[in-house]
Amino acid sequence: MNTIAMNSMQRTLTALGQQEPDRVPLFLLTTLHGSREVGLPIQEYFSRAENVIEGQMRLLRKYRGDCLYPFFYASIETEAWGGDTVFLPDGPPLCGAPVIQRPEDIDSLQPPSVADAAGLGRVLDSIRGLKAKVGDTVPIIGVAISPFSLPVMQMGFDHYIELIYEQPERFERLMQANIDFCVEWSNAQLAAGATAICYFDPVSSTTNIPRELYLKTGQQVAKRAISRIKGPTATHLASGRGLPIIGDIADTGTAVVGVSVLEDLAELKAAANRRVSLLGNLNGIEMRHWTAAQAELEVKRAIAKAGRGGGLLLGDNHGEIPCQVPDEVLLAIGDAVERWGRYPLDWVDDWTDPKPA
Repeated sequence: MNTIAMNSMQRTLTALGQQEPDRVPLFLLTTLHGSREVGLPIQEYFSRAENVIEGQMRLLRKYRGDCLYPFFYASIETEAWGGDTVFLPDGPPLCGAPVIQRPEDIDSLQPPSVADAAGLGRVLDSIRGLKAKVGDTVPIIGVAISPFSLPVMQMGFDHYIELIYEQPERFERLMQANIDFCVEWSNAQLAAGATAICYFDPVSSTTNIPRELYLKTGQQVAKRAISRIKGPTATHLASGRGLPIIGDIADTGTAVVGVSVLEDLAELKAAANRRVSLLGNLNGIEMRHWTAAQAELEVKRAIAKAGRGGGLLLGDNHGEIPCQVPDEVLLAIGDAVERWGRYPLDWVDDWTDPKPA
């Protein structure tokens, strides 16, 4: 029995080592909640690193999670390529018009310099500021959109799928440019103090493309990129299904897979076979309407399915909790993890799921 209290870093590293820490690590990936905490509109909140540092530190103390998540918004990467962002008052910022208007634009495409991108600089400043506050006691999670998934924002999903199937040479040129950018951006975050990189790769999910295509494209791109990233990565499919390819994802060298609520955690844990750890898979959309009792039940269900033996980071299934999820639910999740996530999980032996998922 593990009776030694751990800090968040120790707890996470133990779980990732497929061992049981003092309790299941809780990774609440909240971003927009920070703007509410500091009382600023979303666009103003993300305009200064100091706002995000303050917001993330308040959320860490309030929800008692085990990581800091200085992710701003996905389109901050396409801003570096010359794109823009559409800000909403009550939701995540959206990507503006595609920066690649025609496939021919790829012929002259050059990856931008991370150092020259103001938005990326704010993210790096946020990571540095958080690192100064927590040192090595709390994991700081950086984010990079995978080179294989970034083109959805660069040129639109339909045009990108056509490129994959119809123009393999331009596809390869785009992948090389995106790999170079992804690697530079990931390594800059690690150098600033990030503990690991969340490698968002939803296009690789079997929800979006068949496994056969993934093995020829997304997996090969991931191998090329991840091998050059100078720190651990967690591959996240952003709600997409990954059970049929979880072993293939492990082959890329990643340490964690963000898994979907559409799949069973027990089956995912068995398929992972201790080669990768799991992050998930609480339903962030339904979470908006949970009661405290339902939050507790969902936490118990997830821990019962995948908590034994370590290898589980409990979190949402998408990689960003909607800002409409109320404090009461997130606080109830934290309470439930404190109550039911303590190792050893002896209660699991006698527990019957009242409503099997």
